[in-house]
Amino acid sequence: MAKTHNVTEFIFLGLSSNPEVQKVCFVMFLLLYTATVLGNFLIVLTVRSSRTLGSPMYFFLSYLSFVEICYASTTVPRLISDLLAERKAISLWGCMSQVFFIHFFGGIEMFLLTVMAYDCYVAICKPLSYTTIMSRQACALLVGAAWVGGFVHSLAQILLIFHLPFCGPNVIDHYFCDVLPLLKLACSDTVLIGLLIIANEGTLSVISFVVLLASYVVILLHLRTRSSAGRRKALSTCGAHVTVVTLFFGPCIFIYLRPSTTLSVDKTVAIFYTVITPLLNPVIYSLRNAEVKKAMRRLWVRSLQFFLVRNKVLYTLK
Repeated sequence: MAKTHNVTEFIFLGLSSNPEVQKVCFVMFLLLYTATVLGNFLIVLTVRSSRTLGSPMYFFLSYLSFVEICYASTTVPRLISDLLAERKAISLWGCMSQVFFIHFFGGIEMFLLTVMAYDCYVAICKPLSYTTIMSRQACALLVGAAWVGGFVHSLAQILLIFHLPFCGPNVIDHYFCDVLPLLKLACSDTVLIGLLIIANEGTLSVISFVVLLASYVVILLHLRTRSSAGRRKALSTCGAHVTVVTLFFGPCIFIYLRPSTTLSVDKTVAIFYTVITPLLNPVIYSLRNAEVKKAMRRLWVRSLQFFLVRNKVLYTLK
């Protein structure tokens, strides 16, 4: 049973207290968030509308892009609005909801990246069995497992935090609600809770990261027997994946795999996995991929043709 909370809202200190810096950050993060949403939405639309992008890799990529939109939308819109607000307040329930959805979508992304590494391993190391192993049913099951895993992970986090009593200070030195800043405000001993959070978030990040690295080591060893052209294509695909994995898991491991303390640099590090990584995914995965670029061009051409035909029909009716 949850303990009574005397605190009904929390106050964010945000990224900076300088009004001029806040204005610059407002414009910058607004542009970054807009690019994130449009870029990832374009990937989802391209994959779903293209007949040539029917492989499991693009199936997983479309779900990853959708999750990135949801993940960024959990923190960035509030960050943008708070940059122009004098009082950066969030209700207790709003704070708990933000913690839940951050770890829900973050957990899904971890599992999806691991699944995509497995898909890459099967495609390169077991090409003759690829269509059998990565069937549509298997892909749907893996995506479903990622959503279930993210939910269980996030539920564990929110249960650990919600049972803490908040009865005193309510100022969070961050730009969003997260488990470690909230531990500092609890009116009880949080050592055990901190260790459980490390066991949940930190261990999950490390295990996923190690599994990912191990899969790529196996892939690199297998590529020694391939032709130079085959190696270049495989290394290009895997290199993009490794870049995304490093940008996402590196900051997560830095923040969550340490004692339950917060550092002044945490806000800067958090920007990498809440703002930068969701933005870079469409660039890294798609703009360096010839098939995706061709599918995007075809989508633009079809959209332009539809727009011209529609306007012509409307003009004729007039």
